[in-house]
Amino acid sequence: MGALTGKVAVVTGASRGIGKGIASVLGEEGATVYVTGRTVDAGAGPLPGTIGETVAEVNRRGGKGIAVALDLNDDASIAALFAQLKAEQGRLDILVNNAMAIPPEMTQRIGFWEKPLSNWEIFDTGVRAAFVAAWYAAQIMAPQKSGLIVALSGYVGVTYTYDTIFGLTKTATDRMARDMAVELKPHGVASLSLWQGFTYTERAQENLRTVPGMAAQLNSAAGSSPEFPGRVIAALAKDEDVLARTGGTFINAELAADYGVTDIDGRTIPSLRAERGSPLWAPV
Repeated sequence: MGALTGKVAVVTGASRGIGKGIASVLGEEGATVYVTGRTVDAGAGPLPGTIGETVAEVNRRGGKGIAVALDLNDDASIAALFAQLKAEQGRLDILVNNAMAIPPEMTQRIGFWEKPLSNWEIFDTGVRAAFVAAWYAAQIMAPQKSGLIVALSGYVGVTYTYDTIFGLTKTATDRMARDMAVELKPHGVASLSLWQGFTYTERAQENLRTVPGMAAQLNSAAGSSPEFPGRVIAALAKDEDVLARTGGTFINAELAADYGVTDIDGRTIPSLRAERGSPLWAPV
């Protein structure tokens, strides 16, 4: 039995990338993981990965994966996810808001006025949908007087990276997690945001090949596997004193050092605080 056996988690955007890495690690710790995402059929998108494949990996590692196709632009779809979870499990211990739309224009080196207004979907999926998911999650967690809501963010919250809407989205993510914590703390529920640095996801590796100048900007020694943030989140979920961190924005590499967590290859991932900026929000 893993340390999270009996715990129930939801991970958004888990068809591939960081979401898949997080779901896999939580499964390895024994959790029941609701794996959500848009990609159901292999080959349906430009990148590999489906929610079914992630579920298979969660199960292979000893957890229980449950695939739920989820359109984050549809509030009814999010409501249905949490209604299903409540009916099937009766509890929720971990929500990881990881998903965010990444349109191809986001990494293009052109002005925001030269990009389509439809790129606002970055904010809609990264902030609005995360709020809706947390809204439903809190209705389960607050009555049970426990739970952990994690938002994935990054140094882009304070340092320009790629795109105006991208920075706005991550800055808002950090503030939203902090203010949710103020309201949730009296109910025993923790809310925080995590800054993840460069991650060798399928999309990131494709960008390294195709986006001019990206590879030259990268400090490859600071890059991590998609499972690294999952290892940090698992450590948080096992921490009986996690409420002491609620409301804070944390650099994953620094939390990993606190918890004695390394990447899958045993490497210690460095913090880029000095190079890329410091979080604004301390615990409440």
